[in-house]
Amino acid sequence: MDLTSQKCVPCQGGEPTLKGEELQKFKASVNPAWELYDDKSKIKREFEFEDFKRALEFVNKVGELAEEEGHHPNIYLHSYKKVTIELWTHKIGGLHQNDFILASKIDSLTK
Repeated sequence: MDLTSQKCVPCQGGEPTLKGEELQKFKASVNPAWELYDDKSKIKREFEFEDFKRALEFVNKVGELAEEEGHHPNIYLHSYKKVTIELWTHKIGGLHQNDFILASKIDSLTK
């Protein structure tokens, strides 16, 4: 499943969260470094760069991408060269296909 060619769709709330086989299908479509956590309601990934400047450049690229997609992750720049990204859909309190679309596009920023 090529998620990088898809676009995040506005979530109105009240939609079901991804669970079971459907969740595993989406999880398998992104880099395995993305971890399910918080009772499988969120995904996160840590990226490590050569230095602070490159980490900050990545954060800014993720921010621009998030604005384009209308889907906004939590972004943490820590240990001067590490960036952790957390994704989940706040309106439904769990994971939606948008989270995996954005994860896939974030992965493409590091290639």
